[in-house]
Amino acid sequence: MHPDQIKRLGHQVLAIEAQAVAQLQDRVDDRFVSACKLMLHCQGRIVVLGIGKSGHVGGKIAATLASTGTPAFFVHPAEASHGDMGMITAQDVVVALSNSGETDEILTLLPLIKRLAVPLIALTGNPESTLAQTADVHIDVSVAQEACPLGLAPTASTTATLAMGDALAVALLEVRGFTAEDFARSHPGGRLGRRLLLLTDDVMHTGDQMPCSAPDDLLKDALLEMSRKGLGTTVVVDDAQRVLGVFTDGDLRRALDRQVDVLTARVDAVMTRNCKTIALGTLAAEALQMMQQYKINALPVVNSAGNLAGVLNMHDLLRAGVL
Repeated sequence: MHPDQIKRLGHQVLAIEAQAVAQLQDRVDDRFVSACKLMLHCQGRIVVLGIGKSGHVGGKIAATLASTGTPAFFVHPAEASHGDMGMITAQDVVVALSNSGETDEILTLLPLIKRLAVPLIALTGNPESTLAQTADVHIDVSVAQEACPLGLAPTASTTATLAMGDALAVALLEVRGFTAEDFARSHPGGRLGRRLLLLTDDVMHTGDQMPCSAPDDLLKDALLEMSRKGLGTTVVVDDAQRVLGVFTDGDLRRALDRQVDVLTARVDAVMTRNCKTIALGTLAAEALQMMQQYKINALPVVNSAGNLAGVLNMHDLLRAGVL
């Protein structure tokens, strides 16, 4: 097969599937709103059913709902007939996916779903099907043709169902006022979760790990403190642990340029006064932003009284995956 023919086939598939999704625009109607309302007022969980390719799509829709503020899980219809039906309660809402609307494994469950008086939302490609007619709300996800040249493999139809599932999930997200912070709590292991949940308290150095110096310490002693703690800085504090300034690698270079005697000079003579600090409980991402803005590599962390509570540097944030 010629490469151009392969490309042409790929373009054809994408065009068919794009058209299938575009045609869903007119089906975001009152039935779509009714489905959203049923899920919004659900006191339990959204239970998604589907088998075969619809089952794979159903698993993804359930995951998207759950991660965007609508508690949901997927149940395999065949397993539901053999015990997993007990996972569905009267407080739930069922979303059933079937392109034909005549999937035997799902139809078997309909009397049980109705007996529980559980609201049923159906996404099918056949508005006249048994499932569509039984559902409290039916959303039409039919397509003009499958992208498969044989017209057999579910392709455009699964794409359309998936897109409609995303539309439902995002509509619910907006109505619930779901925020980026809420999303992060559902994804604590992801990059966004780390950026939005990790605090300065979680990554800062405390106690004996903090590089600290007194204002009357000799510069050579401050250098030893910097070397021992390995953060490229030492924080100069008074007896009450109030931050007076910092002494950094940059301050050392400037001191050497001025030919300051490292052995006899005091650290408060060469430190940076009025240094930048950040408060306890601040997002680590804000600390990163401050470091980048002011081109600094370390920050003292202070409590509400302005006393030193910890020290963090850029490497801590990098290791924590904040960057």
